[in-house]
Amino acid sequence: MRLCFLVEEHYRHDGMPNEVIRQLTAWGHRVDVLRPGGSLLRMTELMDAGTHDAWVLKTVSGGPGLTLLEAAAAAGATTVNDARSIRGVRDKALAAAIGRTGGLPMPQTYAVARPDLLREIPAAQYPLVVKPADGSSGRGVHLVPSPDRLEALLPALAAEGMLIAQPYVPNAGTDVKVYAVGGELFATERCSPLHPDPAVRERRIPLSAEVAAIAAQVGAVYGLDLYGVDVLLGPDGPVVVDVNDFPSFRQVPDAAARVARAVLGLASRTGGAAADPAPSVCRPRPRAVPVPIPVQAVRAGEAAL
Repeated sequence: MRLCFLVEEHYRHDGMPNEVIRQLTAWGHRVDVLRPGGSLLRMTELMDAGTHDAWVLKTVSGGPGLTLLEAAAAAGATTVNDARSIRGVRDKALAAAIGRTGGLPMPQTYAVARPDLLREIPAAQYPLVVKPADGSSGRGVHLVPSPDRLEALLPALAAEGMLIAQPYVPNAGTDVKVYAVGGELFATERCSPLHPDPAVRERRIPLSAEVAAIAAQVGAVYGLDLYGVDVLLGPDGPVVVDVNDFPSFRQVPDAAARVARAVLGLASRTGGAAADPAPSVCRPRPRAVPVPIPVQAVRAGEAAL
């Protein structure tokens, strides 16, 4: 197969996706790497040849890579993940609306185009977690304990563009990150960006049936195949606080080979991203629809020690 990986400068030296690219090359596949942020893009010519079996995106939110992936999808190419599904999770305001409509346990979410509009959030909702709607890798995440502290934070938020705010979910200071790859789920525990503790090291943990069901439902609701889910174990049960397309897959055993096999499997699908004019992320979904948990996913989590 011939694949095109769109890789931003931010990930130029990262193991993910470079190890995946090396694995695919070792298996005899051709991989072209395009760096959207550092190239002159001839948009009217780029998709004409149709020479790639699939396009794969590993870029920062807000970068030009997603535009290229959407252009490939519009030209009928297969994309990993579906380009419209990626758009649905990279805009965190949109992701919150889609997730709640799909029955996912997500906190109430406010969105504002200017930080001063955060003043309108009722005091009863504090403490708040405020972050950029296009943020990634924990960038710009703030825990705001009170309206007074919000006032002091407003100047720092002025350059962030659209923001979202959610009531803080009490937790033990760690997040559960669930990675989905090749139909399997793998759970890790890591330090929360709101509670930095150098003594907490990321590690694999057993995957409970409840969290596995939620993680599987995330893929169905957003229409994602390769993804990560951040879950907080709050006092009222698990809460989804973030969804990422093509995450780092840290702590996943043989991650490069697993992701490479998943990419090849998705690339071999017929019809491509443009075959369905209304992908799953665009269809209205009933609330609280149970999603079957793949047997291998639960077993993979239970075996993780």
